[in-house]
Amino acid sequence: MARTTDLPEHVRRIVDEIENEIGEPPSLQVAQIEGVVPHDHDGMSNGAVEAAVRRILVEIGEDPDRPGLVGTPERVHRMYTELTAGYHVDPERLINDAIFDVDYSEMVVVKDIPFYSLCEHHLLPFFGNAAVAYIPRGRVVGLSKIPRIVETYARRLQVQERMTQQIADFLQDRLAPQGVGVVIEATHLCAVMRGVRKPGTVMTTSAVLGIFRSRDKTRAEFLAHLDRPAPRA
Repeated sequence: MARTTDLPEHVRRIVDEIENEIGEPPSLQVAQIEGVVPHDHDGMSNGAVEAAVRRILVEIGEDPDRPGLVGTPERVHRMYTELTAGYHVDPERLINDAIFDVDYSEMVVVKDIPFYSLCEHHLLPFFGNAAVAYIPRGRVVGLSKIPRIVETYARRLQVQERMTQQIADFLQDRLAPQGVGVVIEATHLCAVMRGVRKPGTVMTTSAVLGIFRSRDKTRAEFLAHLDRPAPRA
């Protein structure tokens, strides 16, 4: 994991947003103006990614010097550093003292968590919703941390199966609960835009640990929660 001080400012801002609660001071003071990154302070001065993008544009028959593409290599570099910011999130800062001793041992479910990630095979997006559940063993984590955990692992080059397992393992390691369950449903543009080209295809993955794996009744209760509609405001 790169030191936070070595990251471009726009990536540091994303990492801060994942690691910190609203109202808490960020770990670094960064520029808040979207889309403006000084060239001499953006951490991208080596130009290797930009050169590679230019080469790709040439290889597909484009002119990287035409007006519409002049800034594309830098924009692509900036985009990928944003979409892979999860590599730089510090797990300790992510939890941020938000684990509490609570006398509660029933299922906790957080569902309909939206995410966007990049498939590592084609660098095309896949996106959808995650549902995360755990049964505490006297320790709970602040509600907002669970979507942040999902965001941390989504903002990496991923395969959906591994991402699902990473989220479950993180909660199991940090909370030592009775069990953890994670279900992710996603649409993969590599199956929609290319290859089989099947719009509407949805991939579902799950990871179950502890009591979710050993007890059918617990697993069934988790899945039943996923079928219930969310309350309306």
